[in-house]
Amino acid sequence: MEQVSSTGRPVQITVTDGYDLKGFKGDTPVTFIRAEFSQVVLGDSAKVTVSPEGTAKYNFTSSFEFNPEGGITLDDLAHKPVFLTMTEVLPKEKKQKDEKTLILGQAVVDLLPLLEGESSFETIIPLHPVPGSPLESLRSGAKQCSLEVKVFVAEPLLTTAQILGGNLLKVTLEAAYSVPESFIPVGPLQNYMVGLQVPSVGEKDYPILFKNGTLKIGGEREPVPRPKKWPIANILAPGANDIPNAFITGGPYEEEEGELNHPEDREFRNQAECIKKRITWDLESRCYLDPPAVVSFQKRIVDCRFWPVEITRVPLTTVPKGKAAKFDKTDDESQLSFHGVAYVNMVPLLYPGVKRIRGAFHVYPYLDSTVYEKTKCLFSLFRDTGHHLIQNNKIGGINSPLSKLVVSKNLKEDKAVKEKDIEGRPRPGDMQAPSIKSQSSDTPLEVEPSLSHNPEGQQYVEAGTYIVLEIQLDKALVPKRMPEELARRVKDMIPPRPPLTRRTGGAQKAVSDYHMQIKNISRAILDEYHRMFGKQVAKLGSDMDSETLEEQKCQLNYELNCSGKYFAFKEQLKHAVVKIVREKYLKTTSFESQEELQTFISELYVFLVDQMHVALNQTMPDDVQHAVSTIYTSNEQLRLFAFEAEVNENFEVAAVYYEERLVREPQNLEHWLDYGAFCLLTEDNIKAQECFRRALSLNQNHIHSLLLCGVLAVLMENYEQAEIFFEDATCLEPTNVVAWTLLGLYYEIQNNDIRMEMAFHEGFKQLQARMLQAQVAKQRGTGTVEYIEEGGKVESSLGPWGITNGSATAMTVEAEAAAGPRDPSYILDDFLEESSKLQSDSRENILSLQYQDPTISQKPSNILVKDIPAKKETSKCQDSSTFLHPSPYGVSQTPATIFMETIRFLMKVNAVQYVHRVLAHELLCPQGGPSCEYYLVLARTHLLKKDFAKAEEYLQQAAQMDYLNPNVWGMKGHLYFLSGNHAEAKACYERTISFVVDASEMHFIFLRLGHIYLEEKEYEKAKKTYLQACKRSPSCLTWLGLGIACYRLEELTEAEDALSEANALNNHNAEVWAYLALVSLKAGRELEAEQAYKYTMKLKLKDETLLAEIHTVQEAVGFGNPSF
Repeated sequence: MEQVSSTGRPVQITVTDGYDLKGFKGDTPVTFIRAEFSQVVLGDSAKVTVSPEGTAKYNFTSSFEFNPEGGITLDDLAHKPVFLTMTEVLPKEKKQKDEKTLILGQAVVDLLPLLEGESSFETIIPLHPVPGSPLESLRSGAKQCSLEVKVFVAEPLLTTAQILGGNLLKVTLEAAYSVPESFIPVGPLQNYMVGLQVPSVGEKDYPILFKNGTLKIGGEREPVPRPKKWPIANILAPGANDIPNAFITGGPYEEEEGELNHPEDREFRNQAECIKKRITWDLESRCYLDPPAVVSFQKRIVDCRFWPVEITRVPLTTVPKGKAAKFDKTDDESQLSFHGVAYVNMVPLLYPGVKRIRGAFHVYPYLDSTVYEKTKCLFSLFRDTGHHLIQNNKIGGINSPLSKLVVSKNLKEDKAVKEKDIEGRPRPGDMQAPSIKSQSSDTPLEVEPSLSHNPEGQQYVEAGTYIVLEIQLDKALVPKRMPEELARRVKDMIPPRPPLTRRTGGAQKAVSDYHMQIKNISRAILDEYHRMFGKQVAKLGSDMDSETLEEQKCQLNYELNCSGKYFAFKEQLKHAVVKIVREKYLKTTSFESQEELQTFISELYVFLVDQMHVALNQTMPDDVQHAVSTIYTSNEQLRLFAFEAEVNENFEVAAVYYEERLVREPQNLEHWLDYGAFCLLTEDNIKAQECFRRALSLNQNHIHSLLLCGVLAVLMENYEQAEIFFEDATCLEPTNVVAWTLLGLYYEIQNNDIRMEMAFHEGFKQLQARMLQAQVAKQRGTGTVEYIEEGGKVESSLGPWGITNGSATAMTVEAEAAAGPRDPSYILDDFLEESSKLQSDSRENILSLQYQDPTISQKPSNILVKDIPAKKETSKCQDSSTFLHPSPYGVSQTPATIFMETIRFLMKVNAVQYVHRVLAHELLCPQGGPSCEYYLVLARTHLLKKDFAKAEEYLQQAAQMDYLNPNVWGMKGHLYFLSGNHAEAKACYERTISFVVDASEMHFIFLRLGHIYLEEKEYEKAKKTYLQACKRSPSCLTWLGLGIACYRLEELTEAEDALSEANALNNHNAEVWAYLALVSLKAGRELEAEQAYKYTMKLKLKDETLLAEIHTVQEAVGFGNPSF
């Protein structure tokens, strides 16, 4: 052992006991233990005899020097274990000079706890038998032999700064699948190697090599879970190769971060991983990164994004010796063959909270020009220093002391060129740029001419070779805010509002109690009167005169006073009167003067007498007084009426309806969200923000409330709050596509390209998962879709703010189409390159989805329509919500991109200011781009701004892409109607209702088409049109239109019925009263005609022509106008 240097610190390994041991000869073998670290023997223990019970006391301590300035470093402790080899000393035989020994087994001590800040730890580790050892013969139920080990250092090896700022990198190489057919297990033995470089401090990189992969023919899938192995050579016991508690677990392809995680890749990967040839390693290499190295690691990811992982094959020759055969590299330096490279996107490690990436990565030929273009690296690990590494680290190992060769850092990046490199890089699978065959060299090559070629590496592309690699960190490079912290910050900004408790008191309660006491006393007095005079009243009947009644009254008063019941009644009423004084008049203190007291008593007396009469009338109503029927309007009807007024730009009336809903149910967050969306339409952002925050205060886990608060925060430039809202939404519902997309758009505004890529990537991932789930459900026949027929209805539990398309749990199965959807697939790197180029010159890569069949991929927007909850109602308006629900083609379909789904959400809440940013992404997205729905959204945004020329232009584009889309024709009808071209609007509306599948805004199509028919005096068509509207979604306007049509057809009874329905739904519509006046005049009912005319004038009818018609009819019949 060497002396400990002044800067070295000893690490002590003590083996205390052995358990369940067994030897070759006898039950009490003599054994000793040898400790090794980094291919250096640390020492041997004393020879100890094992007891008959299989235990042994070794108390053997060995140590090595930890010296970060040279020698054994933290990096060595990370990936090199201590080996404890147990050897049995056999008894000497006659004439035997030296003792004979046999190795029983080997144990492995992982020193990783020392890198976690611990100064000592104890563990019991298994003793793995070597081949032929008696330890192998232990029965399956017996305990495995083991050693008790203690590891100790005088003080922690890591400082506080290293614990907080350092990190541990683990790289696991599983296998290379679908290798070229020229890889055959017979013939010269080959060393299959994979390597990559890890940035370290300053200008230095550390190479990590995985060697001696095993070529397998295939035929079955690699088992999972399977243990990860130490990348160390010459381990004697096969079981000691396995890293304790480290396993390769696999997982679904869709959850990987690599390149072959698309649905269309599933079949190829199944074949490659079951049938085709593969090379397996299953090795895990660890590398400790101190704080400066972590900073360098992050900077390299930001600058380069893609890291080259090289793969090659080197022939080995058998060295003929008496010992077991060893392999060495041939002397011919040109034998470096099949030099390939995989490009691993390391950017996900910069996503908040991400500590691990695992995936399959295509292998391409190693071409200096392509590698530099993608990674800005001109240095080849194998070609430029590969031979030294191979010689210094033979079979199965990495990072021996000699192989820890420090190589010069990659070419320094030029910031001006940085942002342009990846823009021009070809997509994986398209990269077949020629290059010269890589030669062994000590210096980086210049970029080869474009005519160079790597024919051997090209075989990787032809075979579809890919490697499965995992890169894991002990701590995330970018910490993620915990959901608890986000929830707390949201709570700090918007405190939750508990439901208001009902007060037991109050003025109204005091008056109602007074009424109750009056009713009880009146019943008691009546009972007393009936007892005293019941027979007399029955005998006289209606012949009773006033004198008899007065006499009975005097006798009743006398009886009540004598019996004490009068006093009891006063006491019974006293408490109710006191409550009125306190609760209604707020009198709780004594009066200052007698005059004030008398005045109050007079006022109170009048009030009590009036309320007594109210109570008595409720108890004993007059025979002539009839109960007035009240029409209850549901919240769904109020929302329909509000939306009608909103579309007709009667914003004051719409606000009244929205506010009435809030008054009815102030604790219903849907009402607040609807009102907030209305405020966004009227560009009252402050009130909209107040509404959305009120909704969030009612339920702080409501996703849509969080998203809308975030959208308003962005619009009002409160970016810090917006990030909290969006992040909290993604934490609460990680499968919500809209939440991830809005978070990505926020990061785009902040010019945080890496996090923008992360959010979009996650959004596309969730959308793909939903589409796959829908496809599976559809194949199983579990999905049911009801098409909307004329007069039919579709019942749904999906409300506009409850479960929606933005949530994977609420995903509905797509309807059967003429042509089924193709399998969705991800977009490759081009999308983010172009998308981020719009904002900055940085490079992005993101995933998207492949378009479905055109018959279902063109999804129209929700034109002039918002969601209405489809709930069963007892009223005739039970179907109105269904027909206002913006489901294209009458079914719920999954959009092709995350941006279109986000556009739908934003258009539903009238966040038009935010939509244009998302439309830009939809246009650049390869799977999006100009589509029918895209142009419909653009047309609607311009229609809202009254830019009819632009809207018509975009509608023409939409019609060219999907001529049979009913939403296109419906929107065209709205355009012509609003611009005054009713002839064209009529043609478009008629075409829309002739389609088999309804448009998404049929309610307004029927209303406006009926209006045009009335203008053109086609009353029969108007009647049929309004009848359909009343059957689907009845409202005041639909009944009014029907009433007008019937009146013009001289069907007065039907007209009166329809107008009465309209009046019941809205008795403030002057036009309804006007036509009721006309019907009453024609029917000869003078009183009704005068009343209807009175309300017509009171509500200020604006239609002068209609008013003149009423006056004409009044003059003709001679009544109806009291002012005559």
